Amino acid sequence: MPPSDVSSQWQLERSQIESLQLERLNAILATAIQNPFYRDRYAHLDLPLHSLDQLSQLPLVTKSDMVAPSPGDPGRIFALPRQAYCRFHQTSGTSGHPMPVLDTPQDWQWWLDCWRHVLQAADIRAADVAMMAFSFGPFIGFWTASDALVDAGALVIPGGGMSSETRLQMIVEQQCTVVCCTPTYALHLIAVAETLGIDLTQTAVSRLIVAGEPGGSTPTIRSRIQAGWNATVIDHSGASEIGAWGFGSRDGSGLHVIETEFIAQRLCFDDGHPDGRPAADGEEAELVLTGLGRHGGPAIRYRTGDIVRGYQQHDHPCRFLFLDGGVLGRADDMMVVRGVNVFPSSIESIVRQLSPTAEFRMIVTKQGEMDALAVEAELSETDCKRLADRFHKRLAMRVQVTPVPAESLPRFQAKAKRLVDQRPK
Repeated sequence: MPPSDVSSQWQLERSQIESLQLERLNAILATAIQNPFYRDRYAHLDLPLHSLDQLSQLPLVTKSDMVAPSPGDPGRIFALPRQAYCRFHQTSGTSGHPMPVLDTPQDWQWWLDCWRHVLQAADIRAADVAMMAFSFGPFIGFWTASDALVDAGALVIPGGGMSSETRLQMIVEQQCTVVCCTPTYALHLIAVAETLGIDLTQTAVSRLIVAGEPGGSTPTIRSRIQAGWNATVIDHSGASEIGAWGFGSRDGSGLHVIETEFIAQRLCFDDGHPDGRPAADGEEAELVLTGLGRHGGPAIRYRTGDIVRGYQQHDHPCRFLFLDGGVLGRADDMMVVRGVNVFPSSIESIVRQLSPTAEFRMIVTKQGEMDALAVEAELSETDCKRLADRFHKRLAMRVQVTPVPAESLPRFQAKAKRLVDQRPK
């Protein structure tokens, strides 16, 4: 059967969304006060809360707060007896050591409930055949997507342990209609298909669900993927420690936060506001999320580190909070280069305008008090000069771009790690 229609939730009035959020927030807080991680933090709480405004009185939580003192131990928020959990994954380790995360059967079902929104946005039906083009390791990746697609009645093909060539052959042979992968890997498959003489625009693939890194809502990257596959790109965002929180808008211009499952706050942090101040509509800010369904590991006022530009929409097919351009970058990845705030996603967007599939990497160093950025790219010397000129025009700064031999830079199937940080620790 097709996935349950969740689009009715997208049309809830703001008052209805907030009423539901408050009810579920009180339920998750009743669980959290039994958790040693939150017990002392919430000792002052008088439950139930009577307004969502009271949420801002609770302390913020960061990933470093969650991490257990011993490597390999689950994060501090996963405090139930070990036998209560049935799923083990771990964070990607992008900003530190990988942190094990655990889910109870009920929590895992909540993940799938969140994914129903993504599948609805992708118009998934029981007739679909989905290729899961990622490695089925401990990184949560598309594990929840795979289970949600099975629940929706789709035929799911696990692509773990396969080469890119084998995956492409299976996509063609099995007439896959959906591919789930990172934006980087979607571009990589385009390049591999060209070497094999496969015309991806003539396959049965009509939709790509992309996640794991920014790009699915970035116009240049999105258009390159769609042109190379002749398919629609549906963006998604989530994190092991918080859940599957966002799905792409129908026009591809951004992400919607699943506000029936999460409370979203957009906060600006600076010296004058160390605890954050609420951002205005359209102002760049860090996304802070409270999950409303993961009782075995509640993440309450979690600083995601994702930089977003949000708007509340009242007359739209989806009234959930809209993040224009999706995730714009990571707070911990932002570089200040000659006074300009630069995110790796901005660099990639400019590279993709010149070459949709060329591999590259960014090297950031410290020169005096300022960060300095250089780029290595598998491009000709002429194209590297063109790229440097584009950086100068778009970013108003000079970036040294060096050509390197083809196939000399790493390839990625999961989250791409193109930023090499050589700054002193």
